[in-house]
Amino acid sequence: MAALTSVLLLLISLLSAVPPVFAAEPATRAVAVREAPVVVFNRTIAVYRAPFLGAPPEDRARRARQVVSELLARGGPGEITTHAEPQGTVIQIDGAFAMILLPEDADRLRGETLEGASARTVEALRQVFAETREGNNRSLLLRGLVMALAATLVLALLATGVLRARRMLRARARALIIGRADRLRIGDAQLLQPGKLIEVASASITLTAWTLLLLFGYQWLSFVFERFPYTRPWGEQLQAHLLGVAYGIATGVLGALPDLLVAVLIFMLARGAIGLVSPLFDRASQQGGALGWLDADTVRPTRMLFIIGVWLFAVVMAYPYLPGADSEAFKGMSVLIGLMLTVGGASLVSQGASGLILMYSRTLRVGEYVRVAEQEGTVTELGTFTTRIRTGMGEEITMPNALLLTTVTKNYSRSVQGKGYIIDTTLTIGYDTPWREVESMMLEAAQRTPGVLAAPAPRVFQTALSDFYVEYRLVCQAVPSQPRPRAEVLTALHQHLLDVFNERGVQIMSPHYFSDPPEPKLVPMPVAGTGQAAS
Repeated sequence: MAALTSVLLLLISLLSAVPPVFAAEPATRAVAVREAPVVVFNRTIAVYRAPFLGAPPEDRARRARQVVSELLARGGPGEITTHAEPQGTVIQIDGAFAMILLPEDADRLRGETLEGASARTVEALRQVFAETREGNNRSLLLRGLVMALAATLVLALLATGVLRARRMLRARARALIIGRADRLRIGDAQLLQPGKLIEVASASITLTAWTLLLLFGYQWLSFVFERFPYTRPWGEQLQAHLLGVAYGIATGVLGALPDLLVAVLIFMLARGAIGLVSPLFDRASQQGGALGWLDADTVRPTRMLFIIGVWLFAVVMAYPYLPGADSEAFKGMSVLIGLMLTVGGASLVSQGASGLILMYSRTLRVGEYVRVAEQEGTVTELGTFTTRIRTGMGEEITMPNALLLTTVTKNYSRSVQGKGYIIDTTLTIGYDTPWREVESMMLEAAQRTPGVLAAPAPRVFQTALSDFYVEYRLVCQAVPSQPRPRAEVLTALHQHLLDVFNERGVQIMSPHYFSDPPEPKLVPMPVAGTGQAAS
């Protein structure tokens, strides 16, 4: 009942803001024309707008209100008659003069004539007589009071039901959000937090509940006012205001339906065009390429560009048909979006264009092992704006596509036969060791390394004959099917190179050679099973 009381107090306080039933026109007209309404029993029966026999409209209205009130107090049959005079229309009640309407009293701005003003005044007088009799009838007043109490009881029941429904819906919404929050994900990231969703849902349900309570209270107030003769004009005004708002909304919706249907048709055609071309992209994705320029690497960005282009074209075509498209709000929003794209879209467009160039030039592919600047690793994601690389050290690096496009990229997977990537390392050995023996040891180390493929066979190149040593480069292909990082395979290859050269008694001259030591610098080999170096 506390909520019901607060609603009723709010509605009664708002009633004072509603213009009275006898307020004829806005303030602009009051300045131009002096208007004096004739109000009897809280109902406006006429409006004087011109002086008569030297009396201003205010005096005429006061005298007419006094005469009509006296005639009502007599309690006669209430027969109202009119007859035309040179000055205007004379209105009589039970044969007695009541008031006179001049031609200037008609509302000319609304196209009203003297005859129309006279007919409206007669109808208002008859209604005043009927309501006066009703106000003196105790049985009718008691009946109105009973109906008002019944309406109050119905309002209390509706308010209780709405508040209970609000509590129930809030509880169900909370349970539903908590139960399905994990489904709202993009990748591994949760899209929305359950706490925020619960707050939004609770606020929406509460707003809907209070809207219904205010609407029910508004209708209750209008109904109660209409039950009693003196307050009936207020109830009629409240009801007319609500119906006017509803009529305005309905008229606006119905007027916007044809244009809205055209916009919906444009969007449906856009969706149909996307659905018509989608099988082509699906076939290209599954079969490795349905067209010469469309393959597994470019089918995803091509589909994305096609969908974005179709929807942008549809939005541009449907924009003039959207409700309120020519309003100042839509124009302001268009200017704001254009300003945002102009100020902050340069970098975004640059990154997007760089990503498309990388995709369509096929510089990188997902799964390839590459080196970009100082970073080396496997490409895990090639996006529109950024590219992600996972290094052999367990790190994931995100690089802007504009940086990739302006940096020299070394691809270790592009020239291999089949899957996998290239492994290479360089050693420097003195001239006193035969080059054939060096090649044999390097190839043996490659054969011992798990993950290095036997086919294609590893190769050794003599890349330079320096002043003090020969530079040898071992090139091999590794790991076509295992997801081992390149750093692990390269580490194992270096370990076996050290072991093989140690076993053969050959000193590795890397990184620099200054002079021949008295004895070769060899690493003692551990004794099997003890973990200690042999003497």
